[in-house]
Amino acid sequence: MNKIAVFLADGFEEIEGLTVVDIVRRAGLELDMVSITDKYEVTGSHGIKVMADRTFAEIDKDGYSMLVLPGGKVGTENLENCDDLIDLIGNYYGAGKYIAAICAAPSIFAHRGFLAGKKATCHPTFEEHLVNGGATVTHNPVEIDSGIITGQGMGASIEFGLRIAEIFAGEAKSEHIADSICYRA
Repeated sequence: MNKIAVFLADGFEEIEGLTVVDIVRRAGLELDMVSITDKYEVTGSHGIKVMADRTFAEIDKDGYSMLVLPGGKVGTENLENCDDLIDLIGNYYGAGKYIAAICAAPSIFAHRGFLAGKKATCHPTFEEHLVNGGATVTHNPVEIDSGIITGQGMGASIEFGLRIAEIFAGEAKSEHIADSICYRA
């Protein structure tokens, strides 16, 4: 069974992280919200406290089909400063497994050269990171290239989540969810 991990760090953009959680779970897929620290409680960029399902130390590092990084400036900085997470992302990228990031978080992929020669999108204030990493910035809400999914920002969170659901649950399921939540792209 496909299983997805959404990594949460203090300062994460709540809508970007939790929208993926909601949509993926509506699709009937397994998903863990993972705190990158040893605490379950993670505080988002707007002071919303979220209880993660697991801490980083508790997860099966090889047990996921996709790793997802929500944005938020401070949250992205905290994710990027977590060496164990960065190593894990590198392992997934190297193995050709799916990795996904939205808003500021695609900069993490760019800093490691994962976006070189690929189409990607991110929050406009972080585009320079992607360009410097060799990406072609498309300005699309969501971009998928070679197993890397990137999203532009909070306004693209629903589409980002739906595209992730589509990959693992199929187009019909993704479209059903879009209809059920009255989403029109």
